[in-house]
Amino acid sequence: MIRQQDVIDSVADALQFISYYHPLDFVQAVKAAYDREVSPAAKDALAQILVNSRMSAEGHRPICQDTGLVVAFVKVGMDVRFDGDLSLQAMIDAGVRRAYTDADNPLRASVLADPAGARRNTRDNTPAVVYVELVPGATLDVRIAAKGGGSENKARFAVLNPSDSIVDWVLRQLPDMGAGWCPPGILGIGVGGSPEKALLLAKEALFEPIDIHELRARGPANRIEELRLELMDKVNALGIGAQGLGGLTTVLDVKIRDYPTHAASLPVGLIPNCAATRHIHFTLDGSGPARFAPPPLSAWPEVAWDGPAGARRVDLDRLTRADIASWRAGERLLLNGRLLTGRDAAHKRIADLVARGEPLPVDFHGRFIYYVGPVDAVRDEAVGPAGPTTASRMDKFTDLMLDEPVGLLGMIGKSERGPQTIASLEAHGGVYCIAVGGAAYLVSKAIKAARVLAFPELGMEAVYEFVVQDMPVTVAVDSRGESVHDSGPREWRVRIAQTGLIKP
Repeated sequence: MIRQQDVIDSVADALQFISYYHPLDFVQAVKAAYDREVSPAAKDALAQILVNSRMSAEGHRPICQDTGLVVAFVKVGMDVRFDGDLSLQAMIDAGVRRAYTDADNPLRASVLADPAGARRNTRDNTPAVVYVELVPGATLDVRIAAKGGGSENKARFAVLNPSDSIVDWVLRQLPDMGAGWCPPGILGIGVGGSPEKALLLAKEALFEPIDIHELRARGPANRIEELRLELMDKVNALGIGAQGLGGLTTVLDVKIRDYPTHAASLPVGLIPNCAATRHIHFTLDGSGPARFAPPPLSAWPEVAWDGPAGARRVDLDRLTRADIASWRAGERLLLNGRLLTGRDAAHKRIADLVARGEPLPVDFHGRFIYYVGPVDAVRDEAVGPAGPTTASRMDKFTDLMLDEPVGLLGMIGKSERGPQTIASLEAHGGVYCIAVGGAAYLVSKAIKAARVLAFPELGMEAVYEFVVQDMPVTVAVDSRGESVHDSGPREWRVRIAQTGLIKP
């Protein structure tokens, strides 16, 4: 007999736990990548991810502002009985609700109902996505993850011909996925079954521990393990690197699960885990809720991040177009002053106002906008964790935001911009900068004040004004149209090929 409340409490505690504790195998893998990285830009990004991870563990605040869509894989023993009147879905949703509205560590509500219509925020991140399997036994086995939109949006699927190469297909996907999934991370790959089964296999694979180094040491025992090693080396040889800036490590591991399939089919699903990898496994046997032991802080490596060293300090309140014309792609900046925010929903509102010839609620002229949906503040925080969201979703608004009557100077987000956006930035003399995805708590420490200026009903998607002090960013696209997301991976792909920096 398993008490309903034990399920609710366990789910809530698990989601709080993974919001601020990275799995230690992930921390160790990022540290190993940091130690071997020779690309300065990628090494700086890895340092920020590691520093942010330790800060989140110390402060019990989210690793990333996108605290994820909850996905649960539940195995219900056939001898289990539940003491309660809720469905299993309702129990899990109750746990999600409690975790995401926790007063001490509120998590961002990102789930929208009526996705093809009004897209109303459910305000508590419910419902979860739950998969249930009935199995022999008398326990409830739960694997739960919080998957961010940046990595989920990069899922890929294809039904290949049986004679096609899985490796070639994966290698074609990675460059098109860009950096919106916040590499370095893990690739989950599902092979076989039916179309939906392949994608479920890919997602389930992401719960497995990082062990590619152990596999490499002992050697592959079957075709799946051979594929893992081949893909690990060939994906990293693409030179995409941390945050897409160019470098040696794009993936920390490649996990593959397979399932028998039809003779005419080869379904393949691909889903990445990002730099905010969050998952946990627990089992209930009727003796009470699950308990989660905090890892010791000594497990986190000490990394000396030299953020201010060598960076140019910028006063956003006195910035001119002539000033930003001197910035160059790849240059590190420390932003100071007033910074506006806005993302998908706010951009749509602005576009509608401009189309109707109505006044804007905020004067954007000569300002920078930060693509962010922050976590609510607690205690003495100005704002909760506030890392960047994927900038390419705002590409279709770039001309509008740089033109009159809006008149922005530039934008800040994460990942690459499309060719039309780069051309628009060059034509307007604007710039695009990136903050590190997966370093949201670190970034939030640079935000000293925050207030909502427009569209408060949009919640985390409202337009805020932040006052920032030494907020670290990198110029990703300068006013001449040079993009580090083009030049960085191109340079490192050649260097890796010429020097053999990545070897089996």
